[in-house]
Amino acid sequence: MFKKVLIANRGEIAVRVNRAAHELGIATVAIFSEPDRASLHVRNADESFCVGPGAAARSYLNIPNIISAALISGADAVHPGYGFLAENARFAEICADHGLCFVGPAPETIAQMGDKATAKAIMRDAKVPTTPGSDILASVSDAFVAARAVGYPVMLKATAGGGGKGMRAVNVPDDLESAFMVAQAEAEANFKDGRLYLEKLLEQPRHIEVQVLGDTFGNVVHVGERDCSVQKPSHQKLVEEAPAPVLGDALRTKLHRIAVAAARAVGYRSAGTLEFLVSGDDAFFMEMNTRIQVEHSVTEMVYGVDLVREQLRIAAGEKLELAQRDLVARGHAIECRINAEGADFTPAAGTLGDVALPGGFGVRVDSHAYAGLVVSPFYDALLAKIIAHGRTRDEAIERMSAALADTHLGGVKTTVATCAAVMRDERFRAGGVAIDFLPALGTAAAASA
Repeated sequence: MFKKVLIANRGEIAVRVNRAAHELGIATVAIFSEPDRASLHVRNADESFCVGPGAAARSYLNIPNIISAALISGADAVHPGYGFLAENARFAEICADHGLCFVGPAPETIAQMGDKATAKAIMRDAKVPTTPGSDILASVSDAFVAARAVGYPVMLKATAGGGGKGMRAVNVPDDLESAFMVAQAEAEANFKDGRLYLEKLLEQPRHIEVQVLGDTFGNVVHVGERDCSVQKPSHQKLVEEAPAPVLGDALRTKLHRIAVAAARAVGYRSAGTLEFLVSGDDAFFMEMNTRIQVEHSVTEMVYGVDLVREQLRIAAGEKLELAQRDLVARGHAIECRINAEGADFTPAAGTLGDVALPGGFGVRVDSHAYAGLVVSPFYDALLAKIIAHGRTRDEAIERMSAALADTHLGGVKTTVATCAAVMRDERFRAGGVAIDFLPALGTAAAASA
């Protein structure tokens, strides 16, 4: 096992990795930007290093400074968390070049799955069903040709995308050219890669993902599925749950089988997620995230598996301790992301005043928030994840509603009221909502909650 791990991230995921490492007896090193000097992840780590000013490009994405901190501290591993450099194949290679173990899959796997068009081609070869669409689009003219072939509506996507960036829905041909230009510019700005591809836009699909674990000995297991269909208009997730409700046993089994086959096809090691769009009884591969997910917590609550601990063990060369037969879902879990955002999801900045976070039986909170925390405009708006577990889905919803009522983060606008409105909504309570549910719910209802 590692002696010391540098956590190349911030916020709640850095706190989460720090805790898992300490439970395994691993010393930890935090990195921080100047605005994050007093952050909780810095306080909790054994050592810490400033890697730059506020802008992420000069701190949390500053590879030379991060590698220097790892070497100076004597770390033997680097855990990237999610976001920032977590799916940067070059960063994983640089870690290896400096004798540091990157806690994640092989660089070539990250590169293959990070390019969404390449990932789809690999999955097609592995007989994994993919959404009808195009390869990389060289021009707007190619986009018109591809759109005619698959039929409108279509979705333009950045091949290097993630987090809903570089995505534009196009319902009619007249809107294609402008959407192409906007998506391309957004992709270039966010990923330094403006390449796009196109997919058929499925009518009211659900977003279902399957958690997998693979080790260096070729063992691969799935850890069930999550429903992540409650998404903001930007396609960023807000509420996730496990298991997925209103999903037939045959389709559930099929998704699990496909995910394991896909992970084997790329020789996957570490924790990863296969994401699918589900429409009726059909499921189509969307992408593979080669990292821990924000929503991994609901899977942990249902399956009793510490996924971050497993990441560290696998990276250290240990075999999976879990066989597929050992992984049994127990009960239901729901996660709400508490972001520093208003009802219209506009990011909010400021200083947290009073902070009251929920607790009690079946409630888990992953957070870096505390009274006096300066919520910076530089980074992701996530302040806390509230996870409620129950014997049934109804019990989990009621427990989450009570937990949200006990939640207060003063000083900035948050998504607490929006999440509470979701819990009250009869369509959500019935289960199986599509990815257009949250915009249809309306910000007015959320704001008045």
